[in-house]
Amino acid sequence: MATQLPSTKQLRYLAALDEYRHFGKAAACFVSQSAFSIAIREVESLLGVRLFDRTNKKVVVTKMGQEVAVQARLCLRDLDALVEVARRGGKPLTGRLHLGAIPTIAPFLFPQVLPSLRKQYPTLEVYLKEAVTTQIYDALMAGELDAILVALPYELRNVETVVLFKDYFRLACRRGSKLVDPHRYSATRLENESVLLLEDGHCMREHALKACRVRNLNKVNRFSATSMHTLVQMVDNDLGITFLPELAESSTLLRNTQVKTYSLKERTYREIALAWRKGSGRDGEFRLLAELFKPRARAQRSSIASVE
Repeated sequence: MATQLPSTKQLRYLAALDEYRHFGKAAACFVSQSAFSIAIREVESLLGVRLFDRTNKKVVVTKMGQEVAVQARLCLRDLDALVEVARRGGKPLTGRLHLGAIPTIAPFLFPQVLPSLRKQYPTLEVYLKEAVTTQIYDALMAGELDAILVALPYELRNVETVVLFKDYFRLACRRGSKLVDPHRYSATRLENESVLLLEDGHCMREHALKACRVRNLNKVNRFSATSMHTLVQMVDNDLGITFLPELAESSTLLRNTQVKTYSLKERTYREIALAWRKGSGRDGEFRLLAELFKPRARAQRSSIASVE
């Protein structure tokens, strides 16, 4: 005897109630509140678990309810993808693509890639989300994003990844700064609190520390920057030195500043990768997308090398 499965309607109700945490608000998207409540009880009975605890004032999602809601969203996203595949007749990179990226990648790589992507695949609708790694990874696993651009190393579970390129770090300081001799750089020679970094939550902070061999945390300034633009402004005021990814070199980040970058003797880097959920029906598309990013990355590095 086949196991009875929740309907698409029930999955949408579950996802809505998990989002709104209120029967009236969630039901307003679909049916009357009474009919909505009955449907939720039916799916709880079907699954044999309690998904929501009800009180007079609020709805509390149980631990099992949270897990089921995540899977419901993934199922709905896969169903939407199935419909998209049918509509586009099997053609790759058409329809909607929800793509996430971290702030130390998005503003530098997207301008390089998206124009050619739109030209080559005019029917592809790309929706972008920029946030730190933990946020876009959570959104990916919740089915809110299709793929994400991240910097490695970073622990990502239940995903497929394709490394696009190595993004080398460069020493950055104000021109003429006395804080460092850029031609004889050594982490051990740096003054205490002379290294400026992004605040906690940005994976580039840890990548820079590890890649650039800054093992003595006394070298790191207690003040941190909220963005790379703020970081560059702090360096431009000669408040410290930092390490910038090569990816940012051809952008406008350093324009109208006295900040200059230098190659490090030890070629240290982070890896830029495209990631998506394991088992995704769009695996082939994402691998194709990864290949489209790689030529742009090579061109970017070549332009930087020609300047040095």
